[in-house]
This record gives sequence, structure tokens and C-alpha cells, in this order.
Amino acid sequence: MTRGTLILGIDTSCDDTGVGVVKLNTDGEVRVLANRIWTQTVHASYGGVMPELASREHVERIDAVMGDALAEAGIAVNDIGAVAATSGPGLVGALLVGLMYGKGLSQALGVPFYAAHHLEGHIFAAASEAELRAPYLALVVSGGHTHLFDVPHEGQYVLVGATKDDAAGEAFDKIARLTGLGYPGGPAIAEAALRGDPNAVPFKEPLQGQKAFDFSFSGLKTAALLAHKAGAKPEDLAASFQRAAVHALVKTTRRAAEAHGRQTVVVSGGVAANRALREAFAATGLRAVFPGKGLNTDNGAMIALAGAAAIRAGRPPSPLTDGAVAYAPLANA
Repeated sequence: MTRGTLILGIDTSCDDTGVGVVKLNTDGEVRVLANRIWTQTVHASYGGVMPELASREHVERIDAVMGDALAEAGIAVNDIGAVAATSGPGLVGALLVGLMYGKGLSQALGVPFYAAHHLEGHIFAAASEAELRAPYLALVVSGGHTHLFDVPHEGQYVLVGATKDDAAGEAFDKIARLTGLGYPGGPAIAEAALRGDPNAVPFKEPLQGQKAFDFSFSGLKTAALLAHKAGAKPEDLAASFQRAAVHALVKTTRRAAEAHGRQTVVVSGGVAANRALREAFAATGLRAVFPGKGLNTDNGAMIALAGAAAIRAGRPPSPLTDGAVAYAPLANA
């Protein structure tokens, strides 16, 4: 493999230690060669991520995860032609582990370093599965984010909607914890919903009648708490909540697509793995593009893909003085 075409990506923004490798061909095509993730289990007993524990786990695991990624790609560390790492948004302590590791690696190898935006990485994760050219809409929906962007041109992001309270994935986690279904909440609720009645709990549609394209999940969370106290079965509550959350995400995104004249919608982030969400988007008539297997949740391959996009666009490498940023809006227009 030619040096300069292999990009190593690192993501330690929250509780997953991710390292991936992609190959950027001379014709601009990008191929994922490796994607290794260490998912932290230490947080399960807390029902949510403990920042200090997350940082320690990243420090302990990142060397091994990188070794696994290089082995999966079939390359040596000296074959790497560029390094990308998430600089934000995320937990600052966790971000610093991957960011400093990536900077040190780039300096040791004498190759360019690119600081990547976490949400842009999620969007580019979908580009590994299908040809993706602007204009399109991008819905990033995960445990920490629920953002809807219009992408009129490559690299231009216009925020058209966002959650007013909880992120969708955060609501899944909280309701799963409330009903004793486990952590992380997304997979737990999706599995329980298969056994439940989606009509059992009459959730009201959030922000019904709004003219904007925002989201809200705090009302659903409160309604779930009341239904739980009233004796609703966990599987019925899971099925009903999932139906309401999926409906809100799809309806608002579809309205935004119509308003902006977009036919393609990228749906990425951990919640994008939800089968009910995928089926609902498939029924809209829109071209819905989802990340491939292993690329929905936080991972290093998506950051390597963001680095490849920066190189393709001719962006200069990032200054090594760039630091970790807890809150980093993606919108630039």
C-alpha cells in the first residue's frame, strides 16, 4: 500500500475507545480497512457514563485497540500516512486521551494530523455505504446528540433543527433504566419492544403543530414515568415509547426534507441502528442512507473517513495546538 493513502482515525469522545483505518485511493474512493471498538462496561451499574471512569478506561485500552486495528487492516504503524482524532464535542477528559495520542503518533511518524468533528464523523460514516453527494439532510441521533442539518454543499452544514431537551438516545437510556431493561437503553428497548404492544401506552406527539424542525423527548420521558408507576408492562412501555420516538424523528425529518427540497437523508449515530427507525424511513419514499455495520455507534473508522474527506477537499492539517472542546457546534452557515 502506498504511504499517504492510509488514514488512522481515533475516537474517545465518550465511553467507546475506537480506532479505525481507511484507505484513500487516488481517484477519491475511500475504503474502510479496519474498525475496532472497545465498549466500556464499567458504567452499566450507574445507568449512565461516569466521565472520570471513561477517561481511565481509554488510557488503559487505546494501545491494544490500535494494535487490533492495525492487525485487522494488515498494515504496520509506519504505513500510516495521516492521523485523525476527535477534538469535540464530547467529554473533555475522554477526548484528550485520543486527541493527545493521535497528535503524538502523527509527530512520531512525521505525518499530517487532522482534528475531526465528532458529528461530521457520524455523517461521513454513512458515506462508506453509498455514494453521498450534496445536497442532502443529515440527522445525527445518538445518546448525546439529536441534530438535523441541511448540507447544501460539501463541508457546509446548516442547523435546521435540534432537540430542546434530552437527546433521543439519552431518553432511550433513561426509560430502559426506569423499567429495569438494562444499559445501554437503545438495544434493550428495541429487544423488549418486539414482545410488547406499541398501542398500550398512549404517548402524545411532542411539539405537535410546530412550524420549526425541532425535537423534544422530555415529555415522553415523563409520560413513561407515569405509565410505569401506573403498572404498565416494561415490554409494552418499550414498544409504545419506541413507536412515539421513531414517529417524532421521522415526521420532523420528512417535513424538513420537503421544506428544503431534499430527496436524500443521512441518518447516523447510535439510534440509527434501531430497526423500527430504519423501517419507518424506508416507508417515507426518501433516499435514506444509514451507516454500515459497526459504524452507527462511536467509532474510529468514521473519524478516519472525516480525515479522508478533509484531505480530499484540500484542507490543511490541524495545528497541534488545537485542544479538546466539550461543546463544538458543527453548523458553519
